[in-house]
Amino acid sequence: MKKTRVATVWLDGCSGCHMSFLDMDERILEIAPKIELVYSPLVDNKEFPEDVDVTIVEGAVSSEEDLHKIQKIRARTKILVALGDCAVTSNVPGMRNPFDTQAVLARAYLENAQENQHVPTDVIPPLLKRVRPINEVVKVDVFVPGCPPSADAIFFVVSELLEGRLPDLSERVKFG
Repeated sequence: MKKTRVATVWLDGCSGCHMSFLDMDERILEIAPKIELVYSPLVDNKEFPEDVDVTIVEGAVSSEEDLHKIQKIRARTKILVALGDCAVTSNVPGMRNPFDTQAVLARAYLENAQENQHVPTDVIPPLLKRVRPINEVVKVDVFVPGCPPSADAIFFVVSELLEGRLPDLSERVKFG
């Protein structure tokens, strides 16, 4: 039996969606024999691979790095899942949208710093002027709202996708 090539990605978010994914607990053992996990923050792959069947993306697009990453992911993925409110609406990362990016950086690295006050340029990627949900940048096939979505909802989505069906989440999830 050919395994489904699955990737998970974390953009600008808190990792809560990945924690909820792990909260599937023993149900992960039902999924594991059916998938090949080819990329994830849960493993140590450095380069996003070609020909991925399903990619589950947590977080919003807030930096140039996120933008390039999600474009590469979409080009290499058959089914793209936006997991959680940050991916679906930009949620908490989008709260910086009313502010100028330079003002945000100054607040974080100058005004709130007691020592070594400077805006780093080598370790953080340049911010986009506006944080965007994934679907404003690339085509999304499945939206899974929630902050974070429940482990039950994630298990349902993954199980349906592994059976070749797009999941109907209308009765299973809500925002927030």
